[in-house]
Amino acid sequence: MDARQKEQYLREYSILKNQGKPFFPYAIMKDSLMACLVLAVIILLAILLGAELGPKADPTTTSYVPRPEWYFFFLFELLRIIKPPAIVFIATIGIPTICLVLLILLPFIDRGPERNPLRRPIAITAAITVFAAMAYLTIEGAVAGAPGEITLKTAPQYEKGKLVAAASGCQGCHKIGENGNAGPGPDLTKIGARLPRQAIARTLVNPTAPMPSYATLRQKNPQQFNALVDFLASLR
Repeated sequence: MDARQKEQYLREYSILKNQGKPFFPYAIMKDSLMACLVLAVIILLAILLGAELGPKADPTTTSYVPRPEWYFFFLFELLRIIKPPAIVFIATIGIPTICLVLLILLPFIDRGPERNPLRRPIAITAAITVFAAMAYLTIEGAVAGAPGEITLKTAPQYEKGKLVAAASGCQGCHKIGENGNAGPGPDLTKIGARLPRQAIARTLVNPTAPMPSYATLRQKNPQQFNALVDFLASLR
């Protein structure tokens, strides 16, 4: 924008500004009236329909799987991706804070006078990148399923092994059907078609790091260990 265009813009802006109304009290009055109207509707709905009350909390239950609200799914999925405990703090606090600070500083970084989005590459690229990343992580977190649950349908004789796999935290690194994470471990949905039962048992006892060993489970509770192996071998 040259000096002539800038002067014309300031002149037109001054004319429009003189024709308008001040922010106080006109805009504030409209916002206040709208806020009061929304509040009155909420109060009216609460009186007429009441509040939805679920069952009483049971502190002794072991089947409840906590899930965040949908607007926290992106952070929930980010925690599922970041595995090392040493950098969990960076994932939960550092990355979202850095992205938020960059969005706040964006008007100060890209100070171009253009209002056409096609002529604001820095602002548009940054905004699209942040929104696309949050949308992707939100969708992945929504469809990942509960971390302590396996919804894959199996034969009745393998249900016990499925419960052992869900309780052992296998889905923290593996994907089983629609549940779990797609890494760093391989997908176990069809592990029985790739490895025989004996190989699965050997892998559980002598795994590759960072996978934990199930040798203790085989020693202390061989029935659960065998049920786990049978369940994994049945996945085809």
